Amino acid sequence: MGTPREPKPVKLFIALLAAHDELFSQVENDLSALFGPIDSAGAILSWTVSDYYESEMGAGLRRRFISFDRLISPEALADIKHKTHNVEDSYPRADGTGRRRRVNIDPGYIDAGKVVLASAKGATHRVYLHSGIYGEMTLLYYDGSFRPFPYTYSDYLWPETMAFLGNLRARYLEQVKR
Repeated sequence: MGTPREPKPVKLFIALLAAHDELFSQVENDLSALFGPIDSAGAILSWTVSDYYESEMGAGLRRRFISFDRLISPEALADIKHKTHNVEDSYPRADGTGRRRRVNIDPGYIDAGKVVLASAKGATHRVYLHSGIYGEMTLLYYDGSFRPFPYTYSDYLWPETMAFLGNLRARYLEQVKR
C-alpha cells in the first residue's frame, strides 16, 4: 500500500490568445499581480489553428505563452482557472452582449513528465478537479521529448510551443533541485 504524500510543486504557465498585441502586456501585468513575476514569455505567433474564436474575439488572433517564477501546488489549477476567467471578464468587447472576450487565458502546468491544462469543459479524456474545472494531460514527456495524445491541441505541437515548453521544463527541473 502506498503512503499518501503531497505532490511536488509544478510550474504554472498560461496561453494567451488575443487579436491586439497591446492586450498581451496589459493582461500579463494583471496576471503577474495574481501569480507573481513572469519568468518566461514566448514569441507572439499568428493563430492559424481555427476560426473558432473569431466571432467572439475578432480576426487576426495571436498566441503567446508565458510562465511564472513561483512554483504552485498542482491542486491550485482549478482556482487559477477561475481567477483567469475573472481577468478575461475584465476585458470585454463593447460591441455585443453576453460573454464576449477580447482575450482568452488558458492556464496549465508543467512538471518533469507532463503538461496539464485546465478547462471548464468536461470530456472523456479530462479528469474533474473541482468547482466546475477539469484537468487534461495534453503532452507526456518521455524518451527526451514531449509526445502528444490524439486530442492534443495543434498549437501545442507547433515547433515554437514545443521549444517554449522544453525550455520551461528545463527551468522547472532547475527550480525543484534548489
